Formats: sequence, structure tokens, C-alpha cells
Amino acid sequence: MAEPASRQHKITVCTDCRFTGGPCRPGADLIQRLNRSIAALGAPLDRDFSIAGTVCMAACTRPCTIAFQATGKATYLFGDILPDEDIDDLVTFATTYAGRGDGMTRAAERPRGLSAKTLARIPAALLVSEDIGGHFQ
Repeated sequence: MAEPASRQHKITVCTDCRFTGGPCRPGADLIQRLNRSIAALGAPLDRDFSIAGTVCMAACTRPCTIAFQATGKATYLFGDILPDEDIDDLVTFATTYAGRGDGMTRAAERPRGLSAKTLARIPAALLVSEDIGGHFQ
């Protein structure tokens, strides 16, 4: 079923681990915990996040992996996530991320528990190219 148009932020969790050769049980648990925790925040955040699983995010040596994405915002990839230990930090980060127009956060602004678990921050894609001296930038 398609998500309502009002959901602008997406949290994706690895739920099928090629590293272990089977389902990522921590990923499935994390989805349930995130759904409950984000819903508990109430409006507007509970209506702004879509939370789903995916087959693989190619961070197999750092399971469980989770990504935060939104159109026009930086994407974050975190690994070594433990549902029991990291849920509060993930919800705190979700709140911060939702409040940033470009999604960018400095390492010091992310919850301490996620600092060493940050695998990537990918800037939002720019669709405008500029021809400068025969090279597109």
C-alpha cells in the first residue's frame, strides 16, 4: 500500500541479512520499536515518517543497518544498530532530522550513541548542472 503523500521522511531498516544468510531479526524488531516510538511522539512527526524494511543496504559487516532519507535532504546510514540500546538515540535523531531543511547535522549534533555508528552522510542530489569551461559541475 502506498504511503500518504504527507509522509516526507523515510526510515529504511535492513531486514534480510546476506552477511548472516537469513532474516535480520534485529531489523524486524527495530521496525516495530521505531513505529511505536515515532507514533508516541504524536503529530506532526507520527504522520511524517514512513518506516519500512529492505533486503540489503550493503553494509553487511555492520548489521543492523538503518537509513534516514527525505527528498532534498542529506541521507544518513547508520550501522551496528541494536534495537534495545539505540532506539532512544534513533528517535532523537529522527526529530532533529525532520527539523532540518537540508537534513545536515554535525557529528556533535547527533546523539552520542550514533556517533561511532554513522557509516555515511550522503548530500542531497543536485539536479542542476552548470557548464564551466567545458566541464559540468
